[in-house]
Amino acid sequence: MKFSALFLKKSEKNAPAAREKCGKRAGILGIALNILLAAGKIAFGAVAGAVSVVADGLNNLTDCGSNIVSVIGFKVSGKPADKEHPFGHRRAESVSALVIAVIILAVAAELAVQSVESIFSDEKTVFSYGLAAVLGAAVLIKLFMFAMNRALYKEFSAETFKATATDSLSDAIATAAVLISLIISHYTGADLDGYMGVAVAVFIAFSGASILKETVSHLLGRAADADTVKSLKAQICAFDGVHGVHDVAIHDYGGEKRYATAHVEVDSHMPLMAAHDLADQIEKAAEQKTGIALTVHIDPLVLDDENVNRLRREVEEAVAEIDPAFKVHDFRVVGGKTHANLIFDVAIPFDCPLRDEEVQRSIKERISLFNENVDAVATVERQNLD
Repeated sequence: MKFSALFLKKSEKNAPAAREKCGKRAGILGIALNILLAAGKIAFGAVAGAVSVVADGLNNLTDCGSNIVSVIGFKVSGKPADKEHPFGHRRAESVSALVIAVIILAVAAELAVQSVESIFSDEKTVFSYGLAAVLGAAVLIKLFMFAMNRALYKEFSAETFKATATDSLSDAIATAAVLISLIISHYTGADLDGYMGVAVAVFIAFSGASILKETVSHLLGRAADADTVKSLKAQICAFDGVHGVHDVAIHDYGGEKRYATAHVEVDSHMPLMAAHDLADQIEKAAEQKTGIALTVHIDPLVLDDENVNRLRREVEEAVAEIDPAFKVHDFRVVGGKTHANLIFDVAIPFDCPLRDEEVQRSIKERISLFNENVDAVATVERQNLD
C-alpha cells in the first residue's frame, strides 16, 4: 500500500492537486505527532533533570515549525503559473526545504549550548521507566515518519518530503542515542547526559547541513542527471532526418515542471517547412514520453560539399588532439576562393583545466599548420559532455 492512500481518497489520487493535498495533510499529521512527542519529552525530561531529553523535546517542537513551513510550501507550490511566475511555483517546495534546514541547524546550535552547560552542572539525571518508555515510543514514531516521508518523496519527487524524511531519521537516531545514554548512566553511575547531548547536536547539524547543501544546489540550477540527458538525446536522434544533437539544456522548476532546449542538426537542403514540422514532432514526443517541455533549435549542416566536409574532419581531428572529449558542432565555412573563416563551437567539460583562451589559441595553431589559407573562429562552451 502506498502511504499516499493515508491522505488521499480514491477520487483524488490522479487529480492534478493530489501532490499538494497529500503534502498538506502529511504536514498536519507531522504537526500533531511532533506536538505529542514534544509534550512527553519536555514533561518527563524536566522531572528527571535530563537536559538532553528536554532539548530533544524542543527539537520536536521546532519540527512543528518545519511542518508548518512544509504545509505552506505545498500550498504555494500548488498555485498555477501567473504573470509574475510563468514557470509555476513548484520551487516553493525547495524554499520550504531550505527553511527546514535552517531550523534544524538552529536547533543543533541551541542543543549544543545546553549540553555543554549540563556537563559543567552539578545536577544529576533521575532515571525512570516512564521516561524510557516515552523515548522508546518517540523512536518508533519518528521511524514511521521517516518511512512515510521517504515513500512520499519517491512517489511525488517533492524535496520537502525528502528534507522531512532526513530530519525524522536524524531525530530517531538522536532520541535512541539519548535513551541508550540514560540506560548506561543508570546502571553504571556515569552521567553521560551532557556528552550525549553534544553528540546529538553534532549529528543533527550534519543532517541540517546536508539538506541545506542539496536544496541550495537545486535552487541555483543543478544540472540534470546524465541518464535523463542521454535518454532525451537518444530519443531525438531516433527521428529520420536528424544527423546529431548538441547543447541540450534541461531546467528543473520542481516536481514535474521541466523545460529543455536542444540544437538538432539536419541537412541544410531540408525545406524550411519540413524542418519546422520535424521540430514540432520532436517537441511533442518529448512532452508525451518524458513530460519535458522541449524547444528545438534547428542547425543546418552542409553535407554534400566535399571541401566543407574535408575541413570539418580536419578541424575535428585538430580539436581531438587537444582532448578527445572535446566536441565540435555548428561548423560552417565563410569566405572566398583564397581565404576562408572556419566558424564553429567547441564543447569542453566544466572541469577542463585549460582556460577558454588557451583552447582557442591551441585550435588556431593546429589548424594553421595544415592550411594557412583558413582561420579558425572557435567559440568555447563549457558543458556536461556525458
